Amino acid sequence: MTPGQALLAVAIGLVTGVLSGLFGVGGGIVMTPGLSILLSEAPIIAVATPLPVIFPTAIVGAWTYRKAGEVDLRAAALICCSGVPSAIGGAALSDVVDGRILLLITAALLAGQSIQILRGKDRSAEREDTPVSASTLLVVGLAAGLLSGLLGIGGGLVIVPVLTGVLGMPLKRTLGTSLVAIVALVVPGTIVHSLLGHLDWKAALGLALGALPGARIGAKIALGARERTLRIAVGSFLAIVAIGYGAQQVAELARGR
Repeated sequence: MTPGQALLAVAIGLVTGVLSGLFGVGGGIVMTPGLSILLSEAPIIAVATPLPVIFPTAIVGAWTYRKAGEVDLRAAALICCSGVPSAIGGAALSDVVDGRILLLITAALLAGQSIQILRGKDRSAEREDTPVSASTLLVVGLAAGLLSGLLGIGGGLVIVPVLTGVLGMPLKRTLGTSLVAIVALVVPGTIVHSLLGHLDWKAALGLALGALPGARIGAKIALGARERTLRIAVGSFLAIVAIGYGAQQVAELARGR
């Protein structure tokens, strides 16, 4: 890796970290295209390399939310119970499953959930919500873990819209809970992809140098924002991701790639 590429990796990591802390996602949605387009990594390397970077990045963001009291540890633990084994399965299947179809389905789900979040009411004052059922959280973890291992993302793209848009958890608490779960979800995928030789550790180091301070910055911004402002930002972000993912996968399927 040249010095220029190393600096570029740090810059990609910084942007990723801010988005991670701000929107409660792992950051693979930014790192993967960055590695593929800007650093010319092979597709499977671009998918897998963000995973070890997401781990410390999510810890920084999760700790910031935890100090502010915006984490539901019960929900995070249940999500991890089913998410960790499904992440192992997803990583193992990454060489044989066409991720484009899953991304297309994910894009459609995100589009619907982004609308739910944008239309949702302000729940910032609700502190004693009825606990979500364990079975529901286990299903959320199953889906989040599968996508984490298979597509090299943290799982926040599933956790955030479902907890907020469907289950009604206050948004800031959702973002913190998502980051706590992501810490565990990326571990099995990292191990499996490492054993398969899919990781570029030099690129991962550069990404991490930028992502760690970025995650704290993003989390601080989110915690200081009004609930409605944050809801608009998160909903819009998910809508943009949905449109981008959907358009890309439709184009690639049309070309028969």
